[in-house]
Order: sequence, then structure tokens, then C-alpha cells
Amino acid sequence: MEPGPLGAAGPSEPGPRVRGVCGAAPAASASASSLAVAAVLPAGGSGERMGVPTPKQFCQVLERPLISYTLQALERVCWIKDIVVSVTRENMEAMKGIIQKYQHKRISLVEAGVTRHRSIFNGLKALAEDQPDSKLLKPEVVIIHDAVRPFVEEDILLKVATAAKEHGAAGAVRPLVSTVISPSADGCLDHSLERARHRASEMPQAFLYDVIYAAYQQCSDYDLEFGTECLQLALKYCHVKAKLVEGSPDLWKVTYKRDLYAAESIIKERISQHICVVMDTKEDEEHVGRHLEEMLKNELNHVKVTSGPLCHAGRDLQQIILEQCYSFVCVNVMTSEFEETQKLLNMLKESHLSVLYPVVVISVSESMQIFLFKHMLLFFGIQLFSWARYVCKNEIFLHNLLCNFAHAAIMFESPVQMGYIVLLTPFSWQLSRVLSGSSF
Repeated sequence: MEPGPLGAAGPSEPGPRVRGVCGAAPAASASASSLAVAAVLPAGGSGERMGVPTPKQFCQVLERPLISYTLQALERVCWIKDIVVSVTRENMEAMKGIIQKYQHKRISLVEAGVTRHRSIFNGLKALAEDQPDSKLLKPEVVIIHDAVRPFVEEDILLKVATAAKEHGAAGAVRPLVSTVISPSADGCLDHSLERARHRASEMPQAFLYDVIYAAYQQCSDYDLEFGTECLQLALKYCHVKAKLVEGSPDLWKVTYKRDLYAAESIIKERISQHICVVMDTKEDEEHVGRHLEEMLKNELNHVKVTSGPLCHAGRDLQQIILEQCYSFVCVNVMTSEFEETQKLLNMLKESHLSVLYPVVVISVSESMQIFLFKHMLLFFGIQLFSWARYVCKNEIFLHNLLCNFAHAAIMFESPVQMGYIVLLTPFSWQLSRVLSGSSF
């Protein structure tokens, strides 16, 4: 095992500040925090069914390895204290690079086995009390999840963890989509199962650590070599019947190449659901940004639109960043020369939010007189381009919309100007990257 958690070193507050935010209800999170919970993530698969040379857990989705999304999903759950990842020796350095690049925390690496069960067993061993080199504490409950199931939510993690505490083992299940049949030796139908009476076993699964560790210690070589179901091991070797917890459709596993495209679409959709309008004013003051906010709410009724001032040391905006908003419109009225936009850009850069996904910022500034528009466009364009080059290195894409605020209501209803709001959606990341630093 690697000496100590890999995510422990570094600056005092590295990484996106979105980490450590618990999304479950406060009472539920408080209940979970009383448990000592760790997670084991087997990531030693070769991805043969994917049909690509790269193991599927390391395949890129929006220029980021798939396993990084799964780690992020687990890291956001503050009551999971340690995350042990089992990875093959040849991919160990690549995994260390991913942890460093995306600033993952609470991660420890162990060498994977030749099969899934052996990889999980190695992860469980790292959490055992009798490991002299381990700096990890033995948990009361351990969650086992797949590296290629990136869309797991805290709600289902909490449900299986608390059910495991009560029953000794628990696992997520989903209704069968297709009927399961059993063929005979000659390739003909032998019998079929009644679909309504059976379920598909999914991940995550959770266990009392002593139960699942004892099961693996007793496990036969045949089960370690050919078995795939952890719940069955707890039943077979420890006589513990797992509680089955109904899971959501998001628990699906990335298995085939087409699944990568589906995962990309889901990620884009999820992070396109929030736009924040930032204004250089107090909340109760009349502001042109209010008109923009209302227009966006009317035009984009499927998107959450919020607003907030950059006053009071940015406390309101910090909360919005914690909620993982990646699209911002910064309206400069009371100040000039992009003062508020610069504050926002600095805040976003310091938050490291764009380590996870690219951030798009549109700075809306005023040209006081229409006949001065071209002059202002050139002046602000040079200034903005300099800032855009500075923040683009951090995957923050900056654009400027220059207008006469006296005609703001008309401007924001213009189909041409509305087209630029499309830059706010992560569906247009490539376009945002190409046009970064542009003024309109």
C-alpha cells in the first residue's frame, strides 16, 4: 500500500472548495457522521468490453478521466472519511497523476488483484487493524462502489450505509429491464425467470467492516476468481442477509464505448442547470442585472437562475460556488474597467472550481453613448483580452457584452444578443474556448 493517504499533502486549502459539502438533509448527515465510514473502489479492470486500449475507468469524458468523476462524487460526502482505490501496478503512476491534477483528497492507493474480488480484498486489507504500515483507521461500515459509476448521489450512499449498520449488509438494486433466461447445454431455452420477482444488483453496496472482511478471509479461490457479487459472499460465509435498497436510474455502469457519450451528455446537462447573475449592488436596489435575471428565468425555464452581489467579502457568492455553479454573468454598472468582473475572476480562480469543469463568465459593461461604442469596444476589448488570457490557463473562459444600459430591456430581448447567452452553457465549451477574450 502507498504510505499514507495521497490526498493529504499540499497547500492548506487546495482543491475546489466544493468538497466537503454534504448534500443530504442535516439530520441524515449528522446520523451518518456518527459512523466511521470508508469506501473501497476497485479500479483494476482492463475494460475489454469497451473495445479501446485504455481501461474504461481512465477513459476521458470532457477531457477528464472517468474515475475522477466517481472520486468527486464520493469526496463530496463529508462523512466518508477514507477512500481506498485498488489500481494495477502499471496504472499506479497514472492514478497518482489524476489525484494530483484534480486535487482529490482522502485517497489511498493499493495494488489491485487479478480479479474484481481480489482487488476489493486488497482494499479491505488496507483498512484492517493488523496492517503495520497503514495510516488508515478501521471503519465500522465500508462502502464498495465501482470506479465506472460516476453518478452516485449521497442519498443512496447514506441509505446503504445506514441499512448496513442495522442489517450487516445492504446493496442498491434496480428493476430488471430485460427478462433473464437460462439456456440448456445444446443452446436451447431451458427456463426463464419471472422478471417482476427479480432485481438487478447495482452499486453501491455497504457492509459492517467485520462482516465483509471475515467473508473475504474465508472466501474460496473459486469465488475470488470467478465471483462478482459481494452481497453473496456475506450471505455464504457469514450468513448475513443483505437489505436491498431501491436505487435510482443514475446508478448505471459505464461499460461500452457508447456509454462514454451518454456520460458526457449527462454531465453537461447537470452542470448546465445553474446560471448566476452577479451585480455590483445591494440586493434590494434597482439594477439592470435584475432585468437580465428575469429575462433568463423566462427564456430558460429549465435552468436555475440565481443572483447575488459581490459585496460583504463575497459571502453570498461563495455559497453559490459551493453549490457548483459554472456559468456566470457579471453586470458592471456602479464601477468601471471591469472592477467587479476582476473580483469575480479572482474569486473563481482561488476557489479552484474550474479544476472540475470549465467555467464560463460573461462580463456585461456599459457604453454610455452609442456613438462611443466602437471606441469603448476597443478599450475594453484590450483590457478584457489580457484578463481572458490570464484566466484561460485555469479553464475560465471570459467574454464581454458591451451595451447601452438605457436600452437594456430592448438589448436583452434581442435575438442576436440572446445568442451570446448560449456561451453560458457547457454545451458550448469549445466555442467558449475559441472566443474567450472577445467583446460583443
